[in-house]
This record gives sequence, structure tokens and C-alpha cells, in this order.
Amino acid sequence: MFAKEIYVRRRQTLLARMREAGESGVILLIGNAEAPAQYKDNCYKFRQDSTWLYYMGLDEPMMAAVLDIDSGAETLFADDVEIGDIIWMGPQPSIASKAEWVGVAASAPYGELENALSAAHKAGRKLHYINPSRYFNKLRLMELTRRARVERYVSVPLTEAIISMRLVKEDCEIAEIDAACALGYEMHTVARNAVRPGIIEQDIVGLMEGVTLAKGWGVSFPTILTQHGETLHNHLHDKVIEPGKLLVIDAGAESNAHYASDFTRTLPTGGKFTPKQRDIYQIVCDCNEYAFSLTRPGITYREVHLATARKMLEGLSALGLVHGDLDDMVREGVAGLFQPHGLGHNMGLDVHDMEDLGENLVGYDKDQKRAKQLGLGSLRMARRLVPGHVITDEPGIYFIPALIDKWQAEGTNKAFVNFDRLKAYYDFGGIRLEDDVLVTPDGARRLGPQRLPIQPDDVEAAMA
Repeated sequence: MFAKEIYVRRRQTLLARMREAGESGVILLIGNAEAPAQYKDNCYKFRQDSTWLYYMGLDEPMMAAVLDIDSGAETLFADDVEIGDIIWMGPQPSIASKAEWVGVAASAPYGELENALSAAHKAGRKLHYINPSRYFNKLRLMELTRRARVERYVSVPLTEAIISMRLVKEDCEIAEIDAACALGYEMHTVARNAVRPGIIEQDIVGLMEGVTLAKGWGVSFPTILTQHGETLHNHLHDKVIEPGKLLVIDAGAESNAHYASDFTRTLPTGGKFTPKQRDIYQIVCDCNEYAFSLTRPGITYREVHLATARKMLEGLSALGLVHGDLDDMVREGVAGLFQPHGLGHNMGLDVHDMEDLGENLVGYDKDQKRAKQLGLGSLRMARRLVPGHVITDEPGIYFIPALIDKWQAEGTNKAFVNFDRLKAYYDFGGIRLEDDVLVTPDGARRLGPQRLPIQPDDVEAAMA
């Protein structure tokens, strides 16, 4: 938890922004509940709702809060432990004391939440809540509001106010993300040192995730470690490391304060890139550096994505895999054949920060429209950048045989793509290189105390 004053200020700012938007009524914030894995007393590892953490800080299940937009009054709803709980958990601080930790004046038993909302409803007051990311919270909202389709009544003003606050990271948050990145650096270093032909992928994943559990909360998302990088989210770890392959490792750590890191490196399994691998790797590496050089306040990340796509096509053109005018190829979406994902996403308390609130609301300004084009259409962060944004820079090149065959059969961009030459890359796999980046007042900086080796010579030297 941060200092009490931080949570008090955040809630006051949220209420002020709702008033500025002309809203009144009450805000309902709901924390997560525990989820049984097989039976009630054997639960999945508890992870608190990120918006709850941002405004309330209390990292425990079965809590809710009501914030009164008009009066500024705040109430925490949760239950004190009873003797049966104490037997298993030991004595616990009272709910009133926990409320005081985060600057909330009033507290009440969890069961009184329904009465409080019912009273507000009878008084004709508007209820504001955000889209629930957990199914339990959706069911709880259905019970509390008597609405079968609670998502239809999500408060857009509240959602936009929360996004506007959480998008711009405070200094205390940046310090936590730096710490998560330091942990991510360590887990990737352990992985790189473990790569050798004959070892099973799962052995490497176990070493990586052990680091995050020993020094943090755990991984920030399920680890991607695969010799089939052409499958973007390959979570299978059952293959034996073979010499001459490319190993994509996309993995991140979550700090004990629940802030995320997210790095990707692609390693030659035998310690050396083949000439063919190095050619493609260098293009991706150059794109990563180029995107970072463009990242600064005032530019949109959509512009950075498109400029980086042009850089990528320039490199692929030099290898004879595509041909034609670069601007025409960018306009027609040729880059999507090789990079069918966006350049990056927001990151913070969630590795894809706030996407549960609505990906377009989070990643796009009101004057922007999401494209339908392959690759560009998957860009999760397109906004005009401002200091405090934390984003990922993750270009990639993938040779996906099924996608290449589909484009060739349909004649998609046949004027630009050398399909015959692409046949030689059907067993290539893929390459992705990802850093976490903070937008600063005068440009950007990569997060974390150190940067993982990324230039091909440096990667080979580190693996040696």
C-alpha cells in the first residue's frame, strides 16, 4: 500500500471529475472475492481488482465502497472476523481500522451494502459503477441493482474519469513499475542462462516463475516461452529445446504492490543466430529502437505504429520479401502479414492496463477511430502521448504459413508480397522484442534499472 494521503487524494480527484462532468449520485466500487479452485476452502491465488487497489488500496477479498459524489461521504463495507475465522487466520485488524488506513471515515458490515444502495435508489439518486471484470462481481451487481444485464448500465462518465486518472502514472507508481521491471529483468536473465539444447521448455519457465514468486507476487500474465514464435500466444511448454531454433520469451513479473512488467526477447537456442535469423532479427531490433526514438509527448502511438511498420517493410524489401512503394504498402496494410498485432499497449496495475474497462475507451482518444486492417486493427494503444503514460514497445516479425497461404489464395496485396520467396520461411517461426517505456516531458525512457541485451551481438555474448 501507498501512504493514506495518496488514496484520499485519488478519491477526491475522482469525485471532483464526476462533478465537473455534471454527474451526481453515488459511486459503487467492488473488490474481488476469492474463487474456489475445486471446493470452497481451496481457492485460486487471490488477486484484487485493480481499480479497487488504485482507489482503496486494501488487498483483501469481499470489500466494497460507496462514494457520494454530492456530499463527498465515503463508506467501506466489509466484515470483521469472528472466532471461527480467528482459529484459522489469527486475530485481524478491525474493518474500522482498515478504513482509517486509507482515510475512509465510515465503515459498515458487508451485508449493509444492499440497504445503502436501496436507500440511494429510493431517493432517486443515480448509481455509477464500472464494467465488472470478474464474474462474481457481475453476479453481485445483478443482485444489488436488480438488473439482468448490468453491463448495459455501466457509467461511461465514471469509466472515463477512472481511465483519465490511471493512464497517467504517479511517481509512486512509476517506482513500483521500475521495481517490477527489475524483477522482470532477473527472470529473463535466469531464462537466458538456462537455454541449451536438450532441456525442456517447462524447466526454463519454472526457473523464471520461481524468481517472481520468491521476490514478488508472481507473473503478470501466463508466460509465453516457445520455439514456435509464429503462434503469438503460445503457452505450451512441453517441447525439448532444439539447436538452430529461435526461442521467443514473452514474460513479466508482478510486484507485491501488483504493478506489472512485460518484456520479450528472442534467443537463438544454440547461442548463435544463423545468417537468415540475424537478418530478420536485425530488422525487428531496428524497429524497436526506431519506435522508441519517436516516442514523446504530442505524437500519437498510432503514428509511431505506422512509422515503425514502414521501417519494417523497408527491411523486408531489402531482403526481397516485399516490393513496391513503402507508403503504398503501409496504406494497404502489407505489414499486417508479418506483424498482425499492434506495436504496444498500456501497462500499470494490469499488464494490459484497464482493458477490462473497454479497450477503445482506454487506448483511443475521442477523435480517433479504430482501424479494421490486420495489425493496425489490433493496436491497443493509439492515443496522443502525454508524460506519465507507460506503454510497451514490441514490434515483431512472424512467418505464419496459414496466413501467408490465405493471402496468396485470395490475392491479398499480391502486387507487393513475394509469396514465392516466403516459402523458404515457413519453418522460421517468429521474432518479437519488447521493452516497457515511460513517456517523459522531453521524450521517453525505458523502465527498469537495466535493459536486457537486445542487439544480436550482445545477445550472443550474453548467451556465451
